Order: sequence, then C-alpha cells, then structure tokens
Amino acid sequence: MKHIFIVNPAAGPKSAVEELKSNLYELGVLDRVEIYVTEHPHDATEYVKSRLESEPTETLRFYACGGDGTLHEVAAGAVGHDNAEISCYPSGSGNDYIKCFGIDKEAFLDIKALMDSPAQPVDMMSVSGNYSINVCNFGFECIVADTMAKVRRKKLIGGKNAYTTGIVKAIFTGMRNKCKVYADGELINPKGTMLLCTVANGQYVGGAYKCAPRSENNDGWLEVCFVKPITIFRFLSLIGDYKNGTHLSPKYEKIITYRRAKKVEVVTDKDDFAICIDGEIERSKNYTVEIMPGTLKFVAPVKVPAKI
Repeated sequence: MKHIFIVNPAAGPKSAVEELKSNLYELGVLDRVEIYVTEHPHDATEYVKSRLESEPTETLRFYACGGDGTLHEVAAGAVGHDNAEISCYPSGSGNDYIKCFGIDKEAFLDIKALMDSPAQPVDMMSVSGNYSINVCNFGFECIVADTMAKVRRKKLIGGKNAYTTGIVKAIFTGMRNKCKVYADGELINPKGTMLLCTVANGQYVGGAYKCAPRSENNDGWLEVCFVKPITIFRFLSLIGDYKNGTHLSPKYEKIITYRRAKKVEVVTDKDDFAICIDGEIERSKNYTVEIMPGTLKFVAPVKVPAKI
C-alpha cells in the first residue's frame, strides 16, 4: 500500500506543508510516504484519478490535508476505483465530514493511527455529474456561502466580516427562494418556495450546524431537511436548535419537512440557480442528487491498545 498526502496550500496556515513533513519525520515514516501539493482548484481530483488509473493493481491511500473542500476533491477523484482508500488529515478552516464518526478532530491528526487503521465503506452522493461526500444545500445557506466567496478579499465587507456580509445579504434576498424539491418523486413544496434545504450524507455543515442529526454515512440513504419560508424573527428563533441538531422536533413540524430518500430532484426556472456542494458553489437550472451506497473506502482512526 502506498500512502499519499494531498496538501491544499490554500487551506490552513502557510506552514502546513512543513509541519506535515516535520510530523512525518518524527514518526520515522517520511521516507515511506508521498506528499503532493495542489496547484489549482480541482487539481486534487485530477491527480488522485490519474494515480489510480496509472497504478490499478496497487492500493493507494490518499490523505486529504485541508478542509472539506480538499476532502471533496480527493473523494471525487477516488470514485469508481477499487484500489482507492481515502482519509482526512484536518488542517483546513472547516472539517465537517469527519464529525459524523463521533471522533474528535485531534484523533484524525494522529498520523500513525490513520496509517494503521483499516478502511470502511461509506456512501457518496452524485450531483448531476459532480460528487458530494458530505452535504449539498441550497437556498439561504448557499446565498451566504456564495456571498462570502465573492467578498472575502474586499475591504470592510470581506475578511473577518465576510460571514456577516453573507448573512445580511441572505436576509434581504434569500428568505423566499423559488424552486421545487422532489424526494423519491414526492413534491415536498407544492407552492414552489422555500427558505433552505439540505441533502445530507454527513451530519454537519457550515462548521458548526448539525443540519442532519439522524444521518449515517453508510446506511444508503439521503437525509433531506426542508425549511419553509418564515419570518426573520421565526428564523432567528430556529438558529439555535438548527445549530444543536434539535430542529427535527414537534416544535418545528409546521415549518420543517424531513424525509429520507434515495433520490432528490431540484427543479427551478433559473439557469444559474446556486447549490453548495461540500462548500463549493455550482450553478445550473436543475439538479438530481442520488445516493451511491458503499462507493468509497474511508479510513477513520482506531486507537490500538499498547502491548504490555
């Protein structure tokens, strides 16, 4: 088996590569692993796919060193290759997917445990020609993410104020979004409007929001959480429970529709309707999200008791 660390230099501190090399050296494995530093968006996907195709008889284990965006790219490149295993060395600003394993982030920073642990099958989602390992969301949250990406380098409204800017814009423009959502053929919103919707394989989105508390990443189901248009004040009262994962309670049954499905279809009248796929913005008119059971082999760290 070959161990390959894929490092996204745009995710996390500038010293990430040197810190990784130092950790690998201290473990005495630097000469037994490979490090690849990505150079542009989607580079990780292209590199992983190319390596797997060029070495079809060798098991290659790829470690996504970055955030959810890096993991998304590595996973997309591994889809369809039986000789691929993937894991995550979380060094980015957001690492939502690994939370569904119920293991602290620090455990995924234990390189020896990662290298020694077995892979297990997990699900993926296909999204109209793309792939998602964690969460697809559209509506309010997507507008926030899209706005943040556009203003992050601007003075005053960007930088540390980018999230606030995104929230403000979404409150003014994203409280009533037009589209129809079908879960296994059932039209969830006959009126064709919504506040937000998440289609999840993982449990968390946005760094801290437990949008799909019942989700399991290996059960062969999509978790669909749909929120109807509501007032700003009602929305503000929902945020706390949405963050804690307690929003699927009778308290919100009039405004939240929850479904488990194999296939979700999103139909709109806009040619550039935005959807957020593992944090990355895509634009199209219609989308189809389908579950891909057991498509990937993922490695979560397992602590092995020391021999006495």
